[in-house]
Amino acid sequence: MSGHSKWATIKRKKAVIDQKRGKAFAKLARQIDVAARQGGGDPASNAALRTIIQKAKAAQMTNDAIDRAIKRATGEAQGANYEAITYEAYAPGGVALLIDILT
Repeated sequence: MSGHSKWATIKRKKAVIDQKRGKAFAKLARQIDVAARQGGGDPASNAALRTIIQKAKAAQMTNDAIDRAIKRATGEAQGANYEAITYEAYAPGGVALLIDILT
């Protein structure tokens, strides 16, 4: 337990929440990156980007973070270079698999 310190209790809860939000924001930023690379950085003409931006805003991602992800994808800012790849495979028993990944 955290003892008598109220801050210790808050710190533990906040750490868990911040970690979940960080993972969600990183995933959304990668999705924004891929959508902007494939269809351009304008949400008015890129339906996939517009949908992901709506998801990001629903998750309370800041406009600044969304703009940074779009700029990184369009080449205006430096960042990681993500690429969407789809693999087709057959598993044992003849089960067909489609695997979508970001690399």
